[in-house]
Formats: sequence, structure tokens, C-alpha cells
Amino acid sequence: MNIHYELTEEDYINFNLYHIKHSKIGKRSLLLQRIASPFIFIIGAYFYSVIGNLPFLPLFITFFIISALWVIYYPKYFYGLIARNAKKMIKEGKNDDLLGNHQLQMSDDGLVDTTANKETKMTWSAITSVKEDDGYFFFYNSSVSAYILPKRELDHVDEVRQYIQSKVQ
Repeated sequence: MNIHYELTEEDYINFNLYHIKHSKIGKRSLLLQRIASPFIFIIGAYFYSVIGNLPFLPLFITFFIISALWVIYYPKYFYGLIARNAKKMIKEGKNDDLLGNHQLQMSDDGLVDTTANKETKMTWSAITSVKEDDGYFFFYNSSVSAYILPKRELDHVDEVRQYIQSKVQ
């Protein structure tokens, strides 16, 4: 099965977002930052009241509102930060083979990803997992990297899914 597709910056960013949202470390990091900061805010209210000799209740209410807003809006900021950092990484060096035109050949032996400058071969056993979301197939070759296959480039997504499932077990 041969698939020709173009990988864009948006595809790479979407992979990074997918990965962070589904990894144990990413989930734990978001939870810790989302929950620990409000406790620090509340403790800060107490110290401001003691050090500044101010009434605790108005400070507590102010810092509690800030904490609630933090808990509500921090995930959007967190994922935005991941996207911005992914964009920076792309622009940081030479990434001609990461983005652009790709030819992915899937056979009984494995995957062959061909770009203008290189060809990468990987057996099915070297693929640690295959993940899927609404827009992509991700062929993980390590815990943090994957071949990205956008579904928008596929004519028969179900056929590709069945083929992949027959090869990866």
C-alpha cells in the first residue's frame, strides 16, 4: 500500500498535542501545575495578611478567585505553550525531511517513509504502538516520536485501519 501525503507544521503540532494529552507524564504535569499553583496562591494570601497586617478574608477571596480562574483556564494556556514550543522547535533547525512531501509504503515487512532527501525503513516489530485520533494515525517508533499519517490524505481510512491492525498486534 503506497500513500503520498504532505506533512505540515500543523500536523506536527497536532502530534505534539496528542502526545502530551495522552502521555502519563503530560497528564501528571498538567494536573500538578493546575492544582499546586492554587494552593500556593492561598498560602500567599495568608502570608500577605500576616506580613502586611491586612485582613485575611478579602485577601483570601481575591486569591481564591485567582485560583479558580487558574484551574479553569490553565489547560488552555498549557496546551498553547506546547504548540508554541513545537513551532519554535520546527523553526530552530533544518527540518526539510520532517515537513513536506512524504511517500509511505506499507508492506508485509514494515514501513518505508521516503522524502526528497532520505528514505527510512522500519519493520512492523520496531513500531511500539499505533495510535489514532480523528485526524491522524501515529506510528510510534519510540516513546516520544512517531510517523504521522494525516487521514485527510487517505481515500479509504477504514481500509488503511484494517491493514494496519492486521500488521500490528
